[in-house]
Amino acid sequence: MDTNEHKLLELISKNEGIDIEFKACRNQLSRDVYETVCAFLNRHGGTILLGVTDSGEVQGIDPDAVNRIKKDFVTAINNPQKIYPPAYLSVDEAEVKGKKILRIYVPESSQVHRCNGRIYDRNEDGDIDITDHTRQVADLYQRKQATYSENKIYPFAKLEDMRSDLIDKCRRLAGVWREDHPWLGMDDLELLKSAQLYQTNPETGKSGITLAGILLLGNDRIIMSAVPHHRTDLILRKVNLDRYDDRDLVTTNLIESYERIMAFVRKHLPDPFYLEGIERISIRDAIFREVASNILIHREYTNAFPAKLIIESGQVRTENSNKPHGFGVINPADFSPFPKNPVIGRFFRQIGWADELGSGMRKLMKYGKAYGSADPEMIEGDIFRIIVKVPEFGPASDGAVTPKVGTKSAPSRHQVAGEVAGEVAGEVYKLLMVLDKCPLTRTEAQAALALKGQANFRDRYLGPALDAGFIEMTIPDKPRSSKQKYRLTEKGRQFLAAEKRER
Repeated sequence: MDTNEHKLLELISKNEGIDIEFKACRNQLSRDVYETVCAFLNRHGGTILLGVTDSGEVQGIDPDAVNRIKKDFVTAINNPQKIYPPAYLSVDEAEVKGKKILRIYVPESSQVHRCNGRIYDRNEDGDIDITDHTRQVADLYQRKQATYSENKIYPFAKLEDMRSDLIDKCRRLAGVWREDHPWLGMDDLELLKSAQLYQTNPETGKSGITLAGILLLGNDRIIMSAVPHHRTDLILRKVNLDRYDDRDLVTTNLIESYERIMAFVRKHLPDPFYLEGIERISIRDAIFREVASNILIHREYTNAFPAKLIIESGQVRTENSNKPHGFGVINPADFSPFPKNPVIGRFFRQIGWADELGSGMRKLMKYGKAYGSADPEMIEGDIFRIIVKVPEFGPASDGAVTPKVGTKSAPSRHQVAGEVAGEVAGEVYKLLMVLDKCPLTRTEAQAALALKGQANFRDRYLGPALDAGFIEMTIPDKPRSSKQKYRLTEKGRQFLAAEKRER
């Protein structure tokens, strides 16, 4: 019996309770599974086991129905007409006593969710419809706002305090990942409401932009008014150990904070050659994409402790304030992820900068050991810490970095010339070369680069190029148009010309 099966049997032996629910689901999902999801989201989270009867008997799921049940569940759970706001949950397959079952972990949410328009809460081993019980609904909203500071409403914050250029940028990024994304047809206020960044306090009746909205999309003035201590300190400390060799003190919105974290990492860390199957991926970016999003998504922003990312010899350390749900080193094998700022996390997922809860940690562990020859460490506490081992490197003649002898390979140099700060991957340079001839549709550009994976093209080519302002849409007011093409901007032409001279 493997460890996972043993743990599932222990869980089943506890019987149903406030955070455990069994559903038989032999050939299809039972309708009340979504009511349980809603109740767990509204209460303290929990685990649903499909293929187990109410009495705890492991009945199993028909093997021919497993994939269909998984697909039906994921489709429904992301449908706002079924669960609102939509939840992002994954379904894991397992085998117990030789039978297939499905495990769904439902984290507590910072929002009040509805299932088919009704509000459910959890009580012992049952799901209770509290929609018509005004006091219980008010208590639920109050508890959510008290527990999750990201939901605090700031009535003095107005729509004009939000950066419309940043909202438009996120709208475009969401459209890159999903061509029919609903944000594409919304104005700025509708987008804020859809992303739960504009809410109404049920007790006072006051509506306004939340702390999450201010942090994600606010101008620097409103951010400093709401959270004057907000900052992320990026430090390179290799030669001058008493102070630092390079530093970037970031006090702006979370979207540009993420970009500056990634630019700092790309400036100072190598990107050794790595193949996944037959396709090269940036293992450095895959790792620090998770690290950067973790620093920003899971921070407790009411705490004045400044977040830090420190690059040292052989490792990178991060620190951020935290509301802990345990203490000590996290074991990924038995860790149940707990969302610290679900609204901010969901926003990052919409624009393609974060994965589903838990999958980011698995990706970090998968690539971390290949990158630095040791598993990353995550330490839960009042201060959440991550330690990632990295290849040893020394300064290169052009200001980039290059691994010392013994690592897989030296990184390519992709420094941005002229007025453009940070780094741009070589993939973006290739895309600009293709578009230099004439504007192309997404499929035409992808074909010109001989790329098969649409997600990879959007993640590493199209998205970063749009984000950097090197390319633009030919029909910007209709992002989903079948006639949409992409062309170089003047900024893109200047960058391309500078790169051609240097290469």
